[in-house]
This record gives sequence, structure tokens and C-alpha cells, in this order.
Amino acid sequence: MGIRQITPSEAQELMGQGCRYVDVRTETEFAAGHPAEAINIPVVFPDPASGQMQANADFVAVVAAHFPRDAKLVIGCLSGRRSQMAAEMLAAAGYGDLHNMQGGFGGVRDQAGRVVTPGWQDSGLPLCPGCGPGSTYGELRGSK
Repeated sequence: MGIRQITPSEAQELMGQGCRYVDVRTETEFAAGHPAEAINIPVVFPDPASGQMQANADFVAVVAAHFPRDAKLVIGCLSGRRSQMAAEMLAAAGYGDLHNMQGGFGGVRDQAGRVVTPGWQDSGLPLCPGCGPGSTYGELRGSK
């Protein structure tokens, strides 16, 4: 089926039809706010020593521990780049019903700060600053 590119509004519609939202941003980004009902499985982590992003070696394993290969997943990040990378990793691992949310949570902006591609937050969709148990990476990683 491949990786379908969708808007935040389309992502919300799919979530209403049983699709799950996997937020691949860092734990800090997720904690600052995220789509309602999203779960956090970061695809990269900031390296404390260098400040550079390092791949999460457990990313696919944690996703696989919580979602079967036939699960319908919306993958989102801050702007859509990390989520595309994460969706490609999941496709390579055998996931077939993947949707990359363009614009991510925060949207894509030009150099003047104008919104070029609206994100979840720009679209006025439901937010959750700290949804209930089972949505954070610490909880998901511990229960894999």
C-alpha cells in the first residue's frame, strides 16, 4: 500500500476511523503538547554530549510491541520530515497501512515565519498536553 501523504485534517478523520497516531518527536516535544490520543515513540533522541540527533535503535521494536503489522498508523512529528523517515523504517519492517502527516504538529514555516504547510496545532485540531496513561515513550518502552 505504501506511505500515503495526508493533511492534519485527514489524519484526524482517519483517527476517528480507528487509525492510531504515532508521534515520533522527542519526549520533550511530546510533553509540551500533542494531538489528542497520540502515543509517543521517538525515532531519534538528542545526544546530550553533542546535541546532535541520534537514531532510536528500539524504534521499530517498540512500535511492533504495540501494533501488529496490519495496523493503520498515522505517523507525525514536528513538520513531517522525521515522520517520513519513521514511516519508511516501518514500511521496511513490513507495515503496510502508513500515513505520513504533512506539516506535522507545528507546521512548516518559511524564513519569515509564515505558515507554508499547516500542522496539527495550526489547524485548530484537538490537543492534549498530557493525555492519560500509556501514551508516553517511557511507559510504552517499559511494556514492550
